[in-house]
Amino acid sequence: MAMNRQRLFPVLIFLFGAWTVQAKDTDQTRLAREEMVVKQIAARGIEDSHVLRAMRAVPRHMFIPENEARFAYDDRPVPIGHGQTISQPYVVAYMTEIAGIKPDARVLEIGAGSGYQAAVLAEIAQEVYTIEIVPELARWAASRLQLAGYDNVQVKQADGYYGWAEHAPFDAIMVTAAAPHIPPPLIDQLKEGGKMIIPVGNPYRVQMLVLATKQGGEVRTQNLLPVRFVPLTGGRE
Repeated sequence: MAMNRQRLFPVLIFLFGAWTVQAKDTDQTRLAREEMVVKQIAARGIEDSHVLRAMRAVPRHMFIPENEARFAYDDRPVPIGHGQTISQPYVVAYMTEIAGIKPDARVLEIGAGSGYQAAVLAEIAQEVYTIEIVPELARWAASRLQLAGYDNVQVKQADGYYGWAEHAPFDAIMVTAAAPHIPPPLIDQLKEGGKMIIPVGNPYRVQMLVLATKQGGEVRTQNLLPVRFVPLTGGRE
């Protein structure tokens, strides 16, 4: 299991392309993060102690461009460029809790974005593999995660529809972009008894967050709640 990394964040300004982020965790940002967990996450019913600890540990502002950093701990998604967003804190916590991730788990994330969700997963799981189709975001996520000390995360720039077969099977798969259907390659790569969380539906309308569980070689699905995610792009849009 990943250790609490609050002590590891260097005090510096990190430049990457057009983005500037201050990689510094202060009393003010820690207080904002605690308020986020208490008011936005725990108050809405998230109880898993691993999830609450992870949400307290990961400095969300480090994974957001500096011009949007003032919104890091607000109850809302935040733009990260290239038409993508970092999900609302509650949604990140909810999806992580529903996935039922254990400390010895191997997890696949589709849609790395800025790397924030992968960092939350890395605080709980033993191994995290995350795929991002946008080259600039894949490089950004890898650099953020490396700077933050998450050595149990691997980032790949690729089409997430096809998963990451060489590291399968996965105990959990988390898809952070909306697809019209559950990609068959991801079902194949899910371990027996494993869980997949994925928004399913028209990418330009409200979608349904779906829990897919693999049992006896078959997949059972359960609708959880309506959501709005950016579309899953790639070869099977």
